[in-house]
Amino acid sequence: MKEEFKGPKNKWSQIFRKKWFFPAMYLSIAAVLLAAVVWYQNAGSDVSEPADQRNGEEEYLPVMNEEDSVPVVDQQELVGMPLENTDEAEIVTKFFDYNAEQEDRENALVLYNNRYYQSTGVDIAAADAESFDVLASISGTVEEVKEDPLLGNVVVLSHGDDLKTYYASLEDVAVTVSDKVAQGDTLGTAGKNLFGKDNGTHLHFEIRKDGKEVNPESYFEQPASSIAVEESAEEDEAVSDEPTSGEDVTEPEEGAEDAEDTEQEEVPSEDEEADEEIDVELENSEE
Repeated sequence: MKEEFKGPKNKWSQIFRKKWFFPAMYLSIAAVLLAAVVWYQNAGSDVSEPADQRNGEEEYLPVMNEEDSVPVVDQQELVGMPLENTDEAEIVTKFFDYNAEQEDRENALVLYNNRYYQSTGVDIAAADAESFDVLASISGTVEEVKEDPLLGNVVVLSHGDDLKTYYASLEDVAVTVSDKVAQGDTLGTAGKNLFGKDNGTHLHFEIRKDGKEVNPESYFEQPASSIAVEESAEEDEAVSDEPTSGEDVTEPEEGAEDAEDTEQEEVPSEDEEADEEIDVELENSEE
């Protein structure tokens, strides 16, 4: 007879036959799965913990700016000549400046109706005396378009910060009020006018800051933000109101008024003269 082998295999068989084995195994597997779920949840809460530590503070979200941004380059836009071919152009009338040389001041006078007037801008003409396209010197908005009997067609551009440019003696106008124009856009063509008829076909160009004219030649190829009214301009206006050297102005000498009053007091009145005549007549009659 062979002896039966009793080893580990028989032990596991006996264990499998126990009624409690499978329920215990299921419970163990469930416990492992539950432990895994709990661990996964704790791991997720650890990742989101910095958000919970904000104590209810609102999260920062970038806000899109719906307004049109203004390019920085526009603030440093250089003042340009109001025409394209600058090499073929000539300034035939200058801006009148009291501090300029005598020759420049003479070139800044405009003869009209047998009288000389001080130029408040510059007159620009082409070398061939032909018409040319007038361009916007600075980007801006068309504020005014009008026809002046002396200056011809006039276009006024506003550039903000109380800065304006004036374009006169235009033959044709290519813009209307409220138009947005960029630097170099065509405003019209140069023409003739009565006030500057001696210059023929030309453009009269002005720059005004705070309502006062400034010399355009001082700001060509300079930033528009650098345009300012010089203090000397106000002093020059005050000087122009003073008498010239050809006028003799005499001031009364000290005590002159007192002397006049004294002389007036010493002159006898008509009543006093009549009384004296009566006294003389009475004296003669008594004699």
